[in-house]
Amino acid sequence: MNNTILITVEHLSRHYGPIQAVSSVDFELKRGEVLGFLGPNGAGKSTTMQMITGNLAPSAGKVSICGIDLLDDPKTAKAEIGYLPEQPPLYRDFTVDEYLNFCARINRIARDKISAAVDQAKQRCGLTEVSRRLIANLSKGFQQRVGIAQAIIHSPAIVVLDEPTVGLDPIQIREIRSLIRELSSEHGVILSTHILPEVQMTCDRVQIINKGQLVFSDNIKNLDQRMRATTLLLELRNPPAPDVLAKLPGVNQCEPLDDNRFRLHHTSDHNPAEAVAERAVNDGWGLLELHAERKTLEQVFVEITSSDKSHSSEEEQAA
Repeated sequence: MNNTILITVEHLSRHYGPIQAVSSVDFELKRGEVLGFLGPNGAGKSTTMQMITGNLAPSAGKVSICGIDLLDDPKTAKAEIGYLPEQPPLYRDFTVDEYLNFCARINRIARDKISAAVDQAKQRCGLTEVSRRLIANLSKGFQQRVGIAQAIIHSPAIVVLDEPTVGLDPIQIREIRSLIRELSSEHGVILSTHILPEVQMTCDRVQIINKGQLVFSDNIKNLDQRMRATTLLLELRNPPAPDVLAKLPGVNQCEPLDDNRFRLHHTSDHNPAEAVAERAVNDGWGLLELHAERKTLEQVFVEITSSDKSHSSEEEQAA
């Protein structure tokens, strides 16, 4: 990844009468980066995607594409964007070749370069073997590939994908994820999704939007850190009373579970695992299991999007 900034979004907002769909969103995208734009349905993801691709005028704010102001020079700026909306813009009665040739022409690719551009897009998206098939007769997964091919046919700097794996089966989802990672080698990619595993499997950085506001912005590594819970799961063959475990160094609370299992709560800066293991061995408790518990991405997502406190603190971090 290099540090070339492809998109700069500043104070982007959109309202419909009294309804604020998107409120003062700020972010950047660099070349070689996959940015996950995550949020529940109705959070403002698609509205934001439509604004940064020039398909919807913002009520306020600024979008720069490769240093070009999208509102001042939309034609030049849009030439650097490839966009796959949630509903792919496919002509189902065209063959794949016919459709991609049409897309090449409307993207103003020179006539003598159209054939090479179509061949490259088909090869990158795994469409070579279905070139002559009607789009209507392709599986949903292949139709998504055709949608991505039209987005990259003119070799844009930025590829924006809005919910690209919705409705696909598990094998198709894996294939599209692999394709997205491959695209990031030459483009900057924005992936808008409400599917939580998408960001972990595909993205370098993640932003969470809720009720039109950006409430989290960080890289995947720091998101993983946030997913680490301050609890240990402990299983013993001959356990002592819970109050004995609660008094171990670094343990704040002992929560009995079932079958001689316990959840030990501790502070974020003091993991008592080593002390617990040493005591278990010395006192013959028969240590069977001891490991740090981990929050699911769903739990972190709910915490961020449902807590007013988290909402405020994350806005301060993003500012």
